[in-house]
Amino acid sequence: MLPNPTLDQLQVFLTVAETGSFSAASRALNRAQSVVSYTIANLEAQLEVPLFERSGARQPKLTEAGKAMLEDARRILGDLQVMRARVKSLREGLEAEVSVAISVMVPSRALVDVLREFREMFPSVSLSLNVGELGMVMDLVLSGKATIGIGGAVVKQDDSIVTERIGHSFMLPVAAHNHPLAGIGRPLTLGDVREEVQLVVTDASGRTKGRDFNVLSYKTWRVSDIATKHQLITAGLGWGGLPASVIHDDLTSGRLVHLDLDAYEQGEYPIYSVRQLANPPGPAATWMIEAFRTRLSACPSQADFHAQIAELQEAGTALAAE
Repeated sequence: MLPNPTLDQLQVFLTVAETGSFSAASRALNRAQSVVSYTIANLEAQLEVPLFERSGARQPKLTEAGKAMLEDARRILGDLQVMRARVKSLREGLEAEVSVAISVMVPSRALVDVLREFREMFPSVSLSLNVGELGMVMDLVLSGKATIGIGGAVVKQDDSIVTERIGHSFMLPVAAHNHPLAGIGRPLTLGDVREEVQLVVTDASGRTKGRDFNVLSYKTWRVSDIATKHQLITAGLGWGGLPASVIHDDLTSGRLVHLDLDAYEQGEYPIYSVRQLANPPGPAATWMIEAFRTRLSACPSQADFHAQIAELQEAGTALAAE
């Protein structure tokens, strides 16, 4: 007779493999360890192959057959989640509330435009809005505190999360107009910035722990959020990277100066929609994702952004001369 493993057996197998031990799996599943061991033994008996190597190792290690079965188990359980999600969306109508986590990398004008139209389209739907830095958007979605996330920093792929790129933004290294770096008058080198204070945002989520992005100075001040970083840079207390959408007006007015620093990576920063596989967005949240996609896909490239700033600065200079 062909083996016929149950979904429960596959879930237990997947949990043991992902947690690394039978005891950890029993805690994750809230079952006795003996029940977990018995379930795995039954699964192995049905399949007629050992899934874990138990002898001579403190922790169970997947056999070659177990590694092959692991991918099958993930696919089957993933398909089940998709089916459950589809049934849920068919049963449920318009949401009572949409909870969304937004990254500071999302241009504020796009955010305001989407929310203004959302209010008109769905007057009966309440809104819960959380603003997150770096990995916070992912954490809010994973914890269920946000139905959808709009942001970047997808540092680690997670099978329970669906991500889709819907736009882009970018960071620019800047300093106040009276900062020493702003007055050098030539492309900057690493030597120019090494001894200057660089302001860096700390990721409260811990998802990027041990990883620094574009940290070039020996002297760093670490702050909790982009807003504080923006204020301190504008006050001349250091230099650092800020989202282009945040500093548009500062660059136009001359309060901040873009630093010509090749060592600072200034590529496009992708923006994703993020949601749980098992918790699909309803009509209002789905509309919101598409609305953000429409606006973010129209955001200017770095070259166009710099051209816009230069044009506005020239217009301001001409107006002041009249």
